[in-house]
Amino acid sequence: MQSVVIDEAYEFVPPYRGTWWARTLQCIVPRFLRKNYGIESIECEGLEHIRDSIKAGHGILLAPNHCRPADPSVINEVCHRVGLAPHTMASWHLFKQGWLQRFVLRRMGAFSVYREGMDRQALQAGVDILAEAKRPLVIFPEGVITRTNDRLLALMDGVSFIARSSAKKRAAQTPPGQVVVHPVGIRYHFHGNIDEAIHQTLDDIEKALSWRPRRDPDRTQRIYRVGEALLWLKEIEYIGEPQTGPIPQRVQNLINQILAPIEKEWLDGKNSGTIVNRVKQLRIEILRDMITEELPEEERQRRWNQLADMYIAQQLGHYPPTYVKSEPSNERQLETVEKFEEDLTDASRTHRPMSVTVKIGPAIPVATKRDRKASEDPVMAAIEQQLHQLLDLPYKSHEDQE
Repeated sequence: MQSVVIDEAYEFVPPYRGTWWARTLQCIVPRFLRKNYGIESIECEGLEHIRDSIKAGHGILLAPNHCRPADPSVINEVCHRVGLAPHTMASWHLFKQGWLQRFVLRRMGAFSVYREGMDRQALQAGVDILAEAKRPLVIFPEGVITRTNDRLLALMDGVSFIARSSAKKRAAQTPPGQVVVHPVGIRYHFHGNIDEAIHQTLDDIEKALSWRPRRDPDRTQRIYRVGEALLWLKEIEYIGEPQTGPIPQRVQNLINQILAPIEKEWLDGKNSGTIVNRVKQLRIEILRDMITEELPEEERQRRWNQLADMYIAQQLGHYPPTYVKSEPSNERQLETVEKFEEDLTDASRTHRPMSVTVKIGPAIPVATKRDRKASEDPVMAAIEQQLHQLLDLPYKSHEDQE
């Protein structure tokens, strides 16, 4: 399990307001992207939308999809091209990976948000940044890295709360100001030898499973064979034996097999819909005593085991049922294999060369009050619709889905 959960009392890491460091570090972002993520070029479309909002003096919130770890650096480079140094809301655990990372993240404009509870300081910081309208605020509304460029998770309502709260503050200013949201679609393209990239990674995974690597001519077949083997292992671990039937049903059954007993203990069997929300609610309950009380070591270890199980359940939920079979593009296959490796080893190798296309949507004005007659939040609905369009994904409104 990656170190995304910390059993310490949360300490808010505030935004660093200076811009010298941010603008200096922006100059090395392209080199950082090449070295760490294999990204050789970034093509931007729609920069004029941000420029128009800058000229109008709006408070600007950027809302990108979040499919890869490189996304924050990509958005920073986009902002650099329009002369901006953004502030970014980032998970607290990222600031706990050493003093250097914490120093660089803060100087680049990042500030912390506590995902395991209500973080009023982070919300207020976001509101203040937008109300000041000096630098844009970046929030990834999916809340987690998905590793699926062709799918969006349910978006977090906290984005509209911050935008609307800051819109109220700007409306009360003299002269009154406006807050706008620009959805940002980030799409990655792989330009290397896809056969070697996939087969070399699967070779190592099969060796880790004590298999003799077997390179099928059909990459999709090999991906599914390895994927089912990894699923079998988890089914044996949590259910006691490998299951049969359609893979999507088996994955959902496994997720429920993991989460339901923990929800019964901590939430009286209740769950809050999406897997990300289910895991978040459980983390809040489990961590509360771990942070505030001295628990017996045996009990602390039991809870850590539950947190690890929940992490696995959340990762299982990031495998769309027919993601590869429905459209076996090079990028979808590569994302799936990278996710296999990351879930097995907590790390994924860099595949290069890659390029990125970034599309910025037109401004979505944020009203100071939500229309309570609307069946869904108008701001979130507009962000979701635009993100689907920017990523060339089919879109269905929540009303159409009902």
